[in-house]
Amino acid sequence: MPHIKPEGSFVALITPFNNDGSVDIEGFRTLLDFHQENGTRAVLIMGSTGEVSMLSTDERKYILGETMKFHNGRMLFYYGCTGQNTEATKDFIQHAGIHGADGAIIAAPAYICASNADIVDFCLEIADASNIPIGFYNNPPRVKTDLTTSDILKLARHENIVVLKESTTRVGQAAELCAAKPDLSLMCCCAPNLGLVISMMSLGGHGTANMSGNIIPQEMAVISTPWKTGEDAFSCREAWLHNLELLKYNYSHINPVSVKSLMHAVGLPAGPLRKPLRLLEGVELDRGLAILEDLELDKKYGFQIRRQRLAAE
Repeated sequence: MPHIKPEGSFVALITPFNNDGSVDIEGFRTLLDFHQENGTRAVLIMGSTGEVSMLSTDERKYILGETMKFHNGRMLFYYGCTGQNTEATKDFIQHAGIHGADGAIIAAPAYICASNADIVDFCLEIADASNIPIGFYNNPPRVKTDLTTSDILKLARHENIVVLKESTTRVGQAAELCAAKPDLSLMCCCAPNLGLVISMMSLGGHGTANMSGNIIPQEMAVISTPWKTGEDAFSCREAWLHNLELLKYNYSHINPVSVKSLMHAVGLPAGPLRKPLRLLEGVELDRGLAILEDLELDKKYGFQIRRQRLAAE
């Protein structure tokens, strides 16, 4: 039976922590409800936005098991399953499958700077071993390995590989992929400096695998709607340009520092970042909060901005 392919806004969730640094499972429940109510079609739990590289193996398996209890079929639940090597990745994928996850996202294992050929083989070996759909995150800024169009089309031929998240700066590669019409859900990162969103959506992309939806889920749902009518196109353009300053702010520090700092400041479950990362404060935080207020997002979502409280914490 063909796998369901994600479309629309596919949000990479933060991992909410309690003040003592432990995982806030009730915070996850609140965030998942927030996304279900605001147009998110799929979530990625424990991607890079979820600080996955600073979670222990036990924490990763605990988060997966507990958050799957909140799965009600209204959104697809994908999990970041990249391990430090092939066997560790298989273990995370197997664990996700046992708990009924809708799918997993993998990337090149960090730090090893493997060749493209090695990462293609890695993905295909994982896909062979998986009983759930898999997406590949082409993310050279984080892992150095940078798959080309031909590499990605090799992956697309595997029946278990169903989604691509592209995070390069190559608009031409986005065009080549859309022209090839692989059996993949073609998505891209929401970073404005990459320049991919409008290009990929206009050429037939299926959505965005984004992190800005953590703070503006309705807006990212509009931006991520596949273009089937002129109204889809104009709505995407309007939402993109209207929210551009916030999108730029979200990427002004290494992900997820900016967006998690904003979430903490407006009362969404977030908690601290894992050290050595730190929440923004002072002028840098105020700049983001001012953008939220200028866009009247505090009123739209009922955010309670906590400048005074944050200063005292």
